[in-house]
Amino acid sequence: MSAFKPLGGRILTPAFLFFFTVFIISLYFMVERFTDGMGAVANINSGYPWGIWVVYDVIIGTGLACGGYALAFTVYVFNKGKYHPLVRPALLASLAGYALGGFGAIFDMGRWWQFYNILLPWNWNFNSVMLEVGLCVSLYIIVLIIEFSPAFLERIGAKGLLKVLDKVLFFFIALGLLLPTMHQSSLGSMLIIMGYKVDPLWQVVHFQPLLAVITAMIMGYSIVIYEASLARVSFGGSDETPLLSVLGKVAVGLMAAFVVIRLVILGSQGKLGLIFAGDMSSILFIIEMALFILPAVIIMSPAHNQSPAKLVIAATAMLFAGSLYRFNAFLFTYDPGAGFSYFPSGPEIMVTLGVIAFEIMIYLIIVKTLPVLHRSEQA
Repeated sequence: MSAFKPLGGRILTPAFLFFFTVFIISLYFMVERFTDGMGAVANINSGYPWGIWVVYDVIIGTGLACGGYALAFTVYVFNKGKYHPLVRPALLASLAGYALGGFGAIFDMGRWWQFYNILLPWNWNFNSVMLEVGLCVSLYIIVLIIEFSPAFLERIGAKGLLKVLDKVLFFFIALGLLLPTMHQSSLGSMLIIMGYKVDPLWQVVHFQPLLAVITAMIMGYSIVIYEASLARVSFGGSDETPLLSVLGKVAVGLMAAFVVIRLVILGSQGKLGLIFAGDMSSILFIIEMALFILPAVIIMSPAHNQSPAKLVIAATAMLFAGSLYRFNAFLFTYDPGAGFSYFPSGPEIMVTLGVIAFEIMIYLIIVKTLPVLHRSEQA
């Protein structure tokens, strides 16, 4: 018999206390940001209006939180029910990632106390890409809460509510496929709007939305492989390596498509020579491509793709590849012109580490108290 079960055990482990300490330290700077203003803690300026709070917490963080999105395609669109044991932990990671991404966006709002205006249609700017991103992310967080709620309802024994939810869940699963597609593609559209400020090696104009969605899928599959492999090593339980190996091959297919599309576009734009210019952009581009190729070598090797440890290495490389692509496009090679520079301040870095620590703490608490991880046992 197979089932989702709480992991159990102590919550206040040394690892948990470490993350709690990081979060408490970051809390000081979080409070300072809201009491003394953005300038007291952040180095952003008119040339670099987005620092690591938006680029990491929102643009990269929501990509890392696409595990639920990627698995929804696998299980519900391609009807691969055997991957269902991986869905619930992926939804939890997605919910935590998106919720804290939304929290990070509020951090980066100059007039954060005006955030409620996104709920007032008569104040919307329909020409703003940010409006679509904001609305889709907000709605997707609600959808993820509903999709994950069976874990909580099972825990409290609300069988009646579970039956009702089962009858309407298909509608929210459909929304869970639509909303990330919309806002991830819109993140790519932002690069189109940024125009010449985006480095030529990352400016592929109208293909930006497509590449943004492909990287979201790659990062989604990668985080599922990483999380399941790490949970297996850390907590034991069911060995999902055969399933993860197949998901890895799907991710490799997406990476191949991403690399080919990008190189063909750069070739058609006459930019391939920039790859070998020897400047910082070309070095970052080559590192990025290497990170896409390394996991493909591991996953396509029969000698390595059945090893949880090797899968963790491959998934880590894929996560770095997708993250570096977004960091490069939005921040590392971003050039607003002469007179502007940006390097994150200590408080900015500390706040981001605090958000990550809080996310890990929430994950640990929930997997130990709610039926999230798949456990196999004999009937």
